[in-house]
Amino acid sequence: VMYGLFVALSLYFLLVKNDISSAMSNLGISLIFDPFDQRVSFANRPMYQKAWLITHCAIVIGLLGYMTLRYFFKF
Repeated sequence: VMYGLFVALSLYFLLVKNDISSAMSNLGISLIFDPFDQRVSFANRPMYQKAWLITHCAIVIGLLGYMTLRYFFKF
C-alpha cells in the first residue's frame, strides 16, 4: 500500500505540480516499501520483479541526472 501511495504522490508532483525534485525523492522513498515479497532475496526473485525494481531505480537516477544537468546548464 505504501509503495503505491508514494508512487502516486510522485506522479502528482511530477504531472500536476511540475516539481521534479519532490517527485524524484518520493519515487526513491517508495523503493523502501518493496511491492514484492521481501522475504525473498533479490537473487532468487523472478526476472520480471528484478526488471521492475531496476527500471524503477533507473527512473529515479534519470530524474536525478536531469535535475543536475538542469541546475548546471540552466535549461
